[in-house]
Amino acid sequence: MIYIDNKYKNNIEIDYEDIAFKVIEEVENFVGCPYDCEVNLLITDNDEIKTLNKEARDIDSPTDVLSFPALEYDKPADFSKVEDNDFNFNPESGELVLGDIIISYDKVIEQAKEYNHSETREFAFLVAHSMLHLFGYDHMNDEERKSMETDQESILNNLNYRRD
Repeated sequence: MIYIDNKYKNNIEIDYEDIAFKVIEEVENFVGCPYDCEVNLLITDNDEIKTLNKEARDIDSPTDVLSFPALEYDKPADFSKVEDNDFNFNPESGELVLGDIIISYDKVIEQAKEYNHSETREFAFLVAHSMLHLFGYDHMNDEERKSMETDQESILNNLNYRRD
């Protein structure tokens, strides 16, 4: 189940719900997740994400996306231990609880212009990037970064969300 909460105060011209659903499903399939999953997605603005970034990471500036994984993995997308803890699953739905994604739509607009591609592509990129974090991916060193970037591009290309 994907829960989307749009707190962005301005109109969003793209079909963000459809994009989010497609990208989340594609990432789940790409990593071979054997479970139905639960993800929370909040769309907000630079002011709110700046506050959340300060609280969560002690960085006093807006960012494009924050990821709050609910699970810990020995290595990315390693599902071998998730059933060891009942708290990994929503007791009502039985879905694997992946975590929360928060996206600043102000940053989607800014970065789409900066990288000279569509808001659709930028939003899809941020969802894919964050979903990989929810599956245990990171980019703390060059090897992890390259792997994550390659997988992000594959996911976006599979959905035809290419750079314009």
